[in-house]
Amino acid sequence: MSGAVTVEDAQPWESPRSPDAQQLHLVIAWSLEQPGRVGESAAITGPTMLGRGEPEPAQGASVARFVRWRPHATTSTPPLGDSRISRSQLSLRPRSDGSLDLENVGRCKLFVNGEAASAATLRPGDTITLRNALVLLVVRRDARAVPRGDAAPPAFAFAGPDRHGIVGESAAAWQLRAELAFAAATDHHVLLRGASGVGKELAARALHALSSRAGRPLIARNAATLPEGLVDAELFGTARNYPNVGSPERVGLIGEADGSFLFLDEIGELAPALQAHLLRVLDRGGEYQRLGESRLRRSDLRLIGATNRDLAALKHDFAARFTSRIELPGLAARREDIPLLLRTILRRAAAHSPAVADRFFLPARADEEREPRVDPWLVEGLLRHRFTLHTRELERLVWRAIATSTAEFVGLTPEVRAELKLADDAAPEPTRAVVAHDAPGRDEIVAALAAASGRAVVAAEKLGLRNRFVLYRLMKKLGIQITDA
Repeated sequence: MSGAVTVEDAQPWESPRSPDAQQLHLVIAWSLEQPGRVGESAAITGPTMLGRGEPEPAQGASVARFVRWRPHATTSTPPLGDSRISRSQLSLRPRSDGSLDLENVGRCKLFVNGEAASAATLRPGDTITLRNALVLLVVRRDARAVPRGDAAPPAFAFAGPDRHGIVGESAAAWQLRAELAFAAATDHHVLLRGASGVGKELAARALHALSSRAGRPLIARNAATLPEGLVDAELFGTARNYPNVGSPERVGLIGEADGSFLFLDEIGELAPALQAHLLRVLDRGGEYQRLGESRLRRSDLRLIGATNRDLAALKHDFAARFTSRIELPGLAARREDIPLLLRTILRRAAAHSPAVADRFFLPARADEEREPRVDPWLVEGLLRHRFTLHTRELERLVWRAIATSTAEFVGLTPEVRAELKLADDAAPEPTRAVVAHDAPGRDEIVAALAAASGRAVVAAEKLGLRNRFVLYRLMKKLGIQITDA
């Protein structure tokens, strides 16, 4: 019998299973001529041809279609327009084992994981670089995955930070947003777990902003910095004249957080005895006592704890108070977000330093944010790097690149290459974007003009050129008469 799911097997509480649920996508990580398209992706579900404009696919193959993917909806985008890429550049064919066969059939030189190639078998995490034109990342997405929570369309720009400062268009980033929204709508205490540098404080502030308690300030403290011997006083507060006559009354963190959230970072550093002191206030009544007082007080607080340690570092009854637990993904789980984070870090740097903006950013275009000039081999190296401190490490590497770059591109300098542990020949080709590109030839331009009835705007679009003025320059160079119907 076949493995098909029958009516008797199907259960209303289970999602239908399909072998096509897992799909390979190519995500744009860098584009020289169209930098605003970083983050767009194309699903490769069968034999596919990728190229500039409208490729001429081989028989039985489809054309790669890039979209702005979000779990709520996808937005179609125009064909690739980089004049360095051939109209039929890459032939892609999924394999039954979940990998992807790749063949370079165009004129643009191909590199796979930083090494020159004409063909390769790709898996998630692999990089595809078309010389001086495009960097792509192979990722796997679950076609059925729709995160929980509010399904309303997001209000922030694609590939940019959301209103909480979270950057990412990966499935992992959207799942995190959904889990934060879900936890914010409850009355539970929340434990954020993840490695150092994954953004636990950012997530805590998002939880507060998403909740009904956002009208009161978030009270935040690093538990590891609480003075030894004074932790109880810091948390619970003290009565007036305690411990000495003349000592002022102290509200304490728990009193300050009444009606809001108390965020304790590095909560695993609290001694077990101090964790035990918090149990009563974390129960529904919220009872506690200030030091030096006999009367009970109440604090309607929600605790957000954050730790990079194992749950065994917490007392079992203390850990049990955290009904909501959220695992924050590291960069290995959301590599496609690295170019978006890189761009956000550079824009933040430019906002604080006019020198960075003037040197490393393209001129402004109408109604568009300025785009940074970035060496594609820096992007490619960051995509393949194994991060241990995640976004914190990424930001340090970007600043290192800014400080050591000698050209107008934020580059893969020897200093950054050493930190990424790349060989000295990791960038096999010059990465300056002034390298002469492979423009469409005379015959191709003449054919496009004929098909467009002489209309340069339409012909330029068919050729994948940025605009008709690029076409005019090519026509003048090739001695083609310029007439625009």
